[in-house]
Order: sequence, then structure tokens, then C-alpha cells
Amino acid sequence: MNVFVSGASGFIGRHLVHHLVNRGESVRCLIHREDIPSPLDCDTVKGDITDYSSITSAVKGSDLLFHLAAALGSTSTRKETLFEINSLGTENLLKAAREEGVDRIIHFSSAGVLGRVPERERAPEDYPPRPQTHYDMSKYEGEQIARAMALDGMNVVIVRPGWVYGPADKRTFKLIQAISKRRFICITRGETTHSPVYIDDLIRGVLLCAEKGRRGEIYHLAGGETLSVKAMVETIAEAVDRKIPRPWLPKIPAQATAWAADKVFPLLRKEAPLSREKLAFFLYPKALSIQKSEEELGFSPRVIFKQGMGRTISWYKEHDWL
Repeated sequence: MNVFVSGASGFIGRHLVHHLVNRGESVRCLIHREDIPSPLDCDTVKGDITDYSSITSAVKGSDLLFHLAAALGSTSTRKETLFEINSLGTENLLKAAREEGVDRIIHFSSAGVLGRVPERERAPEDYPPRPQTHYDMSKYEGEQIARAMALDGMNVVIVRPGWVYGPADKRTFKLIQAISKRRFICITRGETTHSPVYIDDLIRGVLLCAEKGRRGEIYHLAGGETLSVKAMVETIAEAVDRKIPRPWLPKIPAQATAWAADKVFPLLRKEAPLSREKLAFFLYPKALSIQKSEEELGFSPRVIFKQGMGRTISWYKEHDWL
């Protein structure tokens, strides 16, 4: 099978390409700025999903397309850039795939499109979306474009991952490093809940979506546990032999600090230690139900958070990140 992957240089993309290559698939990767770490036996092509003319020939001859390329919600990323890449870029890539006759597309959305999931609830796929941040809004627009094109006849399946972590993840590493170096401060009391998913479980679920997912459907892919921020942080702290400090930063001062940082740090061209996007982890619960994925895809997460985090931290230590 000829497989095309956008966003292949990202954390999830690299793991996905690795699994596809090991399965013997012929893989072509769209590269924008960062190259894929070698050795991976795949073809690469330079392109920009915001430039339609640069991607039409790139997808030519593909049977299956995984769309992961996205702009992340960092302090240095302008709102306009988020929508240009996550919305317009998605539309460009899907139109190119339709023009070139790609058989099947797996579009990566985000659990962030749901906004705040009430505590003690696990949101199913039809939970009403209420995106809170500019990043989440841009991903929701991209998801809506994918669904509209599916209704128009394209074979598009949509994936919403839980809170993904695993070896080589730079986002998770920042949290682990802060805890390891005793720089972590919990914002609010850490009661917000998430559905973490280990990278290997996510990739297995994604491949099941490619095999069994129904056109136009959304599938949540998350771990089997619903954990509070406090529980996740305490698990990490235990793994790096640290204790979490008792003081916590209340919501209002945290929001004020994040608002100020969002104004100042872009002028300095630096990433803010706290921003409104980063507050989402502490303020917006995103527990996901995976019942639909279990029933329709046969998806079954195998790695619990404590086990997966242990593997992740061991990898960071072996590769001198910690």
C-alpha cells in the first residue's frame, strides 16, 4: 500500500511512520521545516499545506493518507497562523487528495474541540463541541471541513486522540523536566481530568481506524483511565523520585499571569512559561469515552499511565534528556 503522511516529523507522526515502515508499507512523508530522524526507510517530499500547488503532486499515487500536520498553540504562534494551517491547510490537503484519487484519509483532530467536559463524565463522540482556545477553534474548523468533505463523498475518518505521551515527546518532557528540577507549580488543585493514552496504544487505534473506521465518523482514541492532573503529576513525581510542592496557584492569578505573558513574550520572541493555551491542561477537563472505538474498531488500550510513564521516563534517561 502507498501511504502518505503529513506532519511526519512531529511526535505522533514519527511513531506512525515507524510502525507503517515496519509493516512493510511504502511511505511518503510531507516535510515542511523539520526532517524525519533517520533511519526510516521512507520517501520525503518538501511542501506546505497552505500552498495548494506544492502538495497536489506530493499526494499523487497514494492509497491511504494520514493528515497530522498542524500548527500548535504556543505563545509565538499567531491566531491567524493557527487557522491558516489547521483550517485552510486541511482543506487544501483534502482537496488535493480528492483530485489525485486517494482512496482513504485519516484526519487527526483534537480532544480540545470539546472544550470543557463536565467532571465525572467521559465525553462520547457526539458530545457538543465548545472549543475554548484559538488552537482548539482552528482544529474544530479543520474537523468540520473534513466532515463536510466526507458528506460530499470522500472516504474520510476523523480521529480525536486523548492526552498523548510517550518516548521522544517534547511536550510531555517539559512537564517531566519541571517536576524533576522542582520547578513545577500546580495551577488550581489539580482536579481537572484527562484521558492519557500511550503512543503505542494510539498508533494501534489509528491503524484500526484506517482498517475499519466508517466514512465521516469520529473516533476517540484514549487510554482506559480517567485521571486528574494531580494524579498524573504525582505518578510522574514518583517515577523521578520527587515530591510535588504543596503550594498551588489559584485560577484567577494564573489567568492574569498567562494573559500578561501572552502579550509580552511574543514581543521577546520567546516561549512563555505560562500562557492561556498552556492553562488548558489545568482548567479544561477532557475525559473521553472510547466505547465507540471499542465496539466498532476492536480498540483496546493496553498500557496504563503508570506503566507508560515509567517507559517514557526510562527513554528520556537513556537518551540523556533527564
